[in-house]
Amino acid sequence: MDNKNQKEEFITFQTDDGEKVYFEVIEQTRLGGVDYLLVADSGGDEATALILKDCSSDGDSEAVYEIVEDEKELALIASIFEELLEDTDLRQES
Repeated sequence: MDNKNQKEEFITFQTDDGEKVYFEVIEQTRLGGVDYLLVADSGGDEATALILKDCSSDGDSEAVYEIVEDEKELALIASIFEELLEDTDLRQES
C-alpha cells in the first residue's frame, strides 16, 4: 500500500500540567460500541505506542480518551490491531 497519498492524522493531548503532547494515529477500531485508537510518538521503528479508549460522554465538546490499562482488554485490542496491521509487532512493556 502506498502511504504517500494517505493523510497523516495526529492527536493532541494536554497533560495535567498543561503541556501538549502529540501522537500520530496509526489505526482505529470499534469493539462493542467503543472506539479505540492505536497512537504512537515519533520514535520510528522503536516508537512508543499506546492504545486509547474513547470515554467521551454525549455532552463532551471534545473527545476524551484514556490509556487502556486493563490487561485483558489491552491484550484483546492489541490482537485486533495486530491483525489490522499485519506487518506490525506490538510488544507490551511493564
